[in-house]
Amino acid sequence: MKEYQLGEFEEIVLLTVAVLHEDAYGVSIKEDIETRLNRKVSVSALQTALRRMEKKDYLKSSFGEATAIRGGKRKRYFKVTKTGKAALDYAKETRMKLWKAIPDVTYEYSKAWTSSGILPLPGLQDF
Repeated sequence: MKEYQLGEFEEIVLLTVAVLHEDAYGVSIKEDIETRLNRKVSVSALQTALRRMEKKDYLKSSFGEATAIRGGKRKRYFKVTKTGKAALDYAKETRMKLWKAIPDVTYEYSKAWTSSGILPLPGLQDF
């Protein structure tokens, strides 16, 4: 189902919009991703992903009321659409199928690492 393919960042943004529900707007989405995932997010990357997913019909947006705090500027709120929910469901199912397909023997090396109290660093080759 190619129509439901999501990039990693798109998936994170879409999940975050779902988590924030009624409070999903640019700044809150950025802050939530940075807090939950300890990952820096540029405003331009976020805005690009939001626009792209809106074009794919994964998200819809609407403007909130203007406030004096924002100098009369309105927030653009995002919501996950039915198509967006289907894309998230597809991504979750695909990942779960892959996780379940990993043979137990694949993790045998990790027992030696964890019993020694030393965890392998990303990018290091298995010995």
